[in-house]
Amino acid sequence: MNTTIKAPKQNPVDKYPQPPYPAQEQEMPGSEQKMDPKPDHGETSYRGSGKLTGRKALITGGDSGIGKAVAIAFAREGADVLISYLNEEEDAKEVAEYVKAAGQKIILMPGDISNETHCKQLVEKAIQEFGQLDIIVNNAAYQMEHQTLQEITAEEWDYTFRTNVAAMFYICKAAEPHLKPGSSIINTTSVNAYTPNRTLLPYTATKAAIQNFTSTLAQLWAEKGIRVNGVAPGPIWTPLIPGSFKADKVKEFGHNTPMKRAGQPTELAPVYVLLASEEASYMSGATVQVTGGMPTI
Repeated sequence: MNTTIKAPKQNPVDKYPQPPYPAQEQEMPGSEQKMDPKPDHGETSYRGSGKLTGRKALITGGDSGIGKAVAIAFAREGADVLISYLNEEEDAKEVAEYVKAAGQKIILMPGDISNETHCKQLVEKAIQEFGQLDIIVNNAAYQMEHQTLQEITAEEWDYTFRTNVAAMFYICKAAEPHLKPGSSIINTTSVNAYTPNRTLLPYTATKAAIQNFTSTLAQLWAEKGIRVNGVAPGPIWTPLIPGSFKADKVKEFGHNTPMKRAGQPTELAPVYVLLASEEASYMSGATVQVTGGMPTI
């Protein structure tokens, strides 16, 4: 007789609070410490099973949001991680405690990834500290909402592309000589690459570029045995949201998805783990969409 006790199933629609959320705004890049409700990064729920044992990962934007959830999951799967972030020291130190608690090594590297020299230093530091680099998660991003084209300055346009697209190029180029067959690159694109939000023009354009970069690099590096994939999140509850939208938009964030709520960072982490693991050995050039049911065509 089978006596296995199965965990109760939970309806994904009501797993997390639906909007309205408390009205709130922050200055970019934002901090999770000031968010209400606090995002769920899997701090108490993610359980590893050794999928990334012995692997070494570099994660941009690893201090909060999706990057934090991925760092926690990777550590609990057995990987050492270097996280890149702009200047959010309090958030980064909290991530470090979770990684250390998982028994893994963590390196914190603040700085501006729109600068090519800093991107090269991230790779150099990873090799120096870990002796190898197996996984790169290009996740950090900048966005700001604008109602008209005239509101967008040339400086903001350039900075958005340098942060979201150029940094990905700089890091991958610097890392290529160190990457062995079996390495994995994971780029965070967005549902906005397919169904762009009209008030996020610079951001949506970069996310489409990331989608194309991912598909092209996957072909370029296939014979090297290096896999390149993307993840396209829908609306996810991260510091980027109160940092870039007005309070009234934040209050209703995610209400227009079929699930009627924003996603939580922890709900994306298993996808990054899969793409980083050897179990996904024939997945390259793919983009996994995590959108709460939002259509992408």
